[in-house]
Amino acid sequence: MKKKHYRISVLLFVLFCGFVSACKVGQNYQRPELVLPEKYRDEIVPADSIGIGNIYWKDFFVDTTLQKLIDSAIVNNYDMRKALRTVQIAEQIMFQNRAQFFPTITGQLADVDRSYRSRNALSTPSTRYYVDRNRTAPKDGYIIGSNHVTGISLSWEADIWGKIRRQNESALADYLETYEARKLLQTQLVADVAEGYYNLLMLDAQMEVAKRNLRLNDSTLRIVKLLRDAGEPNVTSLAIQQTENQRLSTAALIPQLERQIVIQENTLRALAGQLPDSISRNASISDLIIEDSVSAGVPLYMVGHRPDVRAAELALRSKNAQVGVAQSYRYPSLTIDLEGGLNSMLPTNWVKIPGSLFGSIAGGLTQPIFQQRRLKTNLEVAKLEREQAELDFQQTVLDAINEVTNTLITLKKLSEEYEIGEQRVKVSQLGVQQANLLFKAGYATYLEVITAQQNAIDSELELNELRQQQLVARVELYRALGGGWQAE
Repeated sequence: MKKKHYRISVLLFVLFCGFVSACKVGQNYQRPELVLPEKYRDEIVPADSIGIGNIYWKDFFVDTTLQKLIDSAIVNNYDMRKALRTVQIAEQIMFQNRAQFFPTITGQLADVDRSYRSRNALSTPSTRYYVDRNRTAPKDGYIIGSNHVTGISLSWEADIWGKIRRQNESALADYLETYEARKLLQTQLVADVAEGYYNLLMLDAQMEVAKRNLRLNDSTLRIVKLLRDAGEPNVTSLAIQQTENQRLSTAALIPQLERQIVIQENTLRALAGQLPDSISRNASISDLIIEDSVSAGVPLYMVGHRPDVRAAELALRSKNAQVGVAQSYRYPSLTIDLEGGLNSMLPTNWVKIPGSLFGSIAGGLTQPIFQQRRLKTNLEVAKLEREQAELDFQQTVLDAINEVTNTLITLKKLSEEYEIGEQRVKVSQLGVQQANLLFKAGYATYLEVITAQQNAIDSELELNELRQQQLVARVELYRALGGGWQAE
């Protein structure tokens, strides 16, 4: 009979475990459907599955000075160092959540508790403390309780609904999200350093143009003065004044560019975690090679590669797990408590075994009934937050595709502008030469010479800016495709 009851108990327990395992809270994460194009709009080159975003940054930026700046920035930049601490904090929280599968154990090494009363305090009589010691209890300040405990207690909650598993799933997603945020920061930092460096090379080129044109203005001014002194009727004091004004306008560019160069150097060194100082460089902006074709990869690949897209999906994973956690609080919770050790009223009997031994075991199944709608509200809020996270994920993907598409068209149009700019520089330089020759021969006025020189300097400055914009656009494409964080 007892054996039959035992079998029935085991069968009921197995059925209960099967029922509980079938009632795990929450749904496993599934990526929402994304509407992705097969290729980017007006894509110039056929896309492969990867693209330049997968290139290690040292292979993408080959300039050694730039590599040193980026290396220093990754290691010493304060935002990067703070981001690493954020990752470490999330890691510790994740470890703490994993420990929830284990019981809570507390030890009492030497717990002494004595309570005193007087005759008018709650009219509580003294305990057997005095009887056991063959003493008479005083009228005031007598002991009503004496307890000496050394023991250990254990409390464990069974994860019957998968609440702890969902909490761990959420904590892991939060940790990985901070990791992706750090990669996103590194991607942006690499791009910022590269853009700053290219801007610095552009300023160097502008300085060279300004100094060269200043020398040309000096030469023109000397010729105008010589012609006036020689009695040339078409050259007056006004001509000298206008030519001098053109020279001063060019000369003013030099301190302006010097100021911008110093500020840009200090900004780059600050990004690299260094004190303000000059940056030695050997390359010029014209030495840098810009490839005619780029490979952006397909949009589907970028979804799994770009850090902010991955971070947004991890945030969605976390919110999805939180729905399960909120749901589990509406179901019964099973806790088991164990306690044991030594307990005695008198300190002399404290360590007497087995006379002072005690132990207890308790199990409880607790079901919340009425919590002022708090549990239902938490569940509904968790569902709405999951929907928000899904919308954030979809928007991040859309924004990423738009960024890549806009950068691709920018690269294409800047290339066309640069070709026109090169032609303009050639025409304006030829115009300066012809204006000077005609002026010396008396077939052109000083105003035509000044205008030709101004057109030349404007066209060269604009060409340098277009060169810098091409380099920056290429960096922006590298960043938009999620490049810059890959390990070597």
